[in-house]
Amino acid sequence: MQTKTALPILFIVMFLVMVGFGIIIPVLPFYAEEMGANSTELGLLMSVYSLMQFIFAPIWGQVSDRIGRKPVMMIGIAGLALSFFIQAISTSLWMLFVARIIGGILSSANMPTAMAYVADITTEENRGKGMGIVGAATGLGFVFGPAVGGIFSKISLSLPFYIASASSLVTVFLVFLLLKESKQRNESQQAARQSIWKSFHAANSVLFFVQLLISLSLAGLEATFAYFADQKAGLDSRQLGYIFMIMGLGSAFVQGGMVGKLTKKFGESAVILGGMVVSAIGFGLILLVDNFTTAAIYLTIFGLGNGVIRPSVSSLITKMSGSNHGSSTGLLSSFDSLGRIIGPTLGGWLYLLGTGLPYLSGIIITAAAIILFLVFRPQLGRTNLSNES
Repeated sequence: MQTKTALPILFIVMFLVMVGFGIIIPVLPFYAEEMGANSTELGLLMSVYSLMQFIFAPIWGQVSDRIGRKPVMMIGIAGLALSFFIQAISTSLWMLFVARIIGGILSSANMPTAMAYVADITTEENRGKGMGIVGAATGLGFVFGPAVGGIFSKISLSLPFYIASASSLVTVFLVFLLLKESKQRNESQQAARQSIWKSFHAANSVLFFVQLLISLSLAGLEATFAYFADQKAGLDSRQLGYIFMIMGLGSAFVQGGMVGKLTKKFGESAVILGGMVVSAIGFGLILLVDNFTTAAIYLTIFGLGNGVIRPSVSSLITKMSGSNHGSSTGLLSSFDSLGRIIGPTLGGWLYLLGTGLPYLSGIIITAAAIILFLVFRPQLGRTNLSNES
């Protein structure tokens, strides 16, 4: 299938997947509280999903190398539909936990398989652009999904879960009807003989740890910014919704419109480094937030820097993984999930010690990622470095 045809279809698919996922974000805490969940149980409900993704993303990535991207993507999206439906009909807290575990196990197939699909159908020159398009679809889904969920939750707290389930089922049929398989049969046979950890080697291991640190710092910000903005600037939930929407649109714009051009001109490693520097600056600026305008501007600056990192890391890793794209993107998603497991707890604990500490720690963690990246950058392969010369 031609890349020009496949990428728009994949964009629509990932947008719908993330809209469905985003629909339940503003509703789940209130839904769980109705079933008697306390703050600790709510935290566990969030964490168990990321834990399942941490464990199973590399497995699904390798499975997609063996049997193809399309069937694995359909399994992942169908898993979301099932998880949302179980949550919709839940009458007790244990049912929510079961649904979140099932959703985490099966939906962990989606992102690594989508990134591997992009790697299959793009040339190395256009790899960054393709990864950016997937990132943009994800970002836009997170912008519109919560808005939809918030609107329909006014009718019933269970209604957004039914809508998310139906949306996911529609997306499964779109994948079945429109998306062609990208994995060649001979590549699948070769991948079947390779270990998941074959993708994790000295030359590219630094990229996995960079993604872990970036995800860790981002998750800490997401967990604490609402409290920080309320205390520093008196912002309410409606204003915060607008701020995160502005940030999401900015991040989606830079991923969909600029990552490809930047990686083609400067190479992935230069874009990753630049993104981390801008993210660190964004963390510092967030400490200066004192009203709605400064919050929107400073958080968007952070989002612009952060937004270019994951697509560029994904692009570079797949360039260094041969045809084993699924295993490498699965491992990357696993490291990303690990950061999202640790980040909220670490950020919340630091916030209790001092309101600005999650953002000071964000600067420190990002600086550590920059130093790590600079030390090991020469090992990242001749292909990428030749693009930068």
